[in-house]
Amino acid sequence: MEITSVMVKELRVKTGAGMMDCKEALSCSEGDFEKAIDYLRKKGMSAATKRSSKAAKDGTVGSYIHMGGKIGVLVELNCETDFVAKTEDFQNMAKDLAMHVAASNPLYVKSDEIPADALEREKEIYRSQLAEEKKPEKIWDKILEGKLKKYYEEVCLMDQKFIKDTDITVSTLISNMIAKTGENIVIRRFVRYQLGEEQK
Repeated sequence: MEITSVMVKELRVKTGAGMMDCKEALSCSEGDFEKAIDYLRKKGMSAATKRSSKAAKDGTVGSYIHMGGKIGVLVELNCETDFVAKTEDFQNMAKDLAMHVAASNPLYVKSDEIPADALEREKEIYRSQLAEEKKPEKIWDKILEGKLKKYYEEVCLMDQKFIKDTDITVSTLISNMIAKTGENIVIRRFVRYQLGEEQK
């Protein structure tokens, strides 16, 4: 099947991957867009894994103010070099992430930041529910796993579906940018202020 420049461009717009990567992905998947996207994601993941050991000490702080000053968010997004930090793509992603935090209100960047006591409290609630529902104890672990996954999707930024493209998680968004820039990219931290809200 012939891979046209229109197809390559369309895939590039959808994924943000480089031209050559898009062409390669379409060739390998015989023009099937869904398979090509999967191919790029897998490639992005492997590139992301390779880059994750590199120090990300440069970057930017993205900001977003919502509802006429009712909600304000700052997100620190790190990369390896000043060159990538200054690119439009990187700057836009930092802003998008700040907007995402404003809308989705995560509590942590990733699941390993959840305090052990908070996690144990969640598990206790789930165990009580399972006992109440008289579910057999031998399947509790499996159910708990599913419930915790859902909990992470609610409270952890990296596990949430990205508000501007709910087909991907924030983690995939970061992996795609790592694949595109060839640099390690890390969401270091964020802060979200809501007018009148008590500080935790």
